[in-house]
Amino acid sequence: MDTNEPKKRTRVRAYPLEFKAKLVAEAERPGASVAKVALAHGLNANMLHTWRREVRGTVAAAASVRPEFVALPVAAAPAPGTPIRIELRHGNTSVAVTWPTEAADACAAWLRELLR
Repeated sequence: MDTNEPKKRTRVRAYPLEFKAKLVAEAERPGASVAKVALAHGLNANMLHTWRREVRGTVAAAASVRPEFVALPVAAAPAPGTPIRIELRHGNTSVAVTWPTEAADACAAWLRELLR
């Protein structure tokens, strides 16, 4: 190879952020294959993996920002004797359970067991 020969420049294609975001979201869907998403759009899967890592880094950086304290109004405690009402729904089935406020600790224990 002649050292005086000009080097060929490879061109790196720049993709719009909207396009990258669309493909990353598509690849993040449950059951999606990064390789299939990349192939469907004519890309190498490594490129899409890189974009996903970039998004995770951006999210992690945003999460590391210290959140600001926001005061929220809190509803007053329920009046004594007001029952605790828990409603569980699954499809068309609904179950409602009512506990006396005085037995809140028993209600919490029951709920912990139920959710175990």
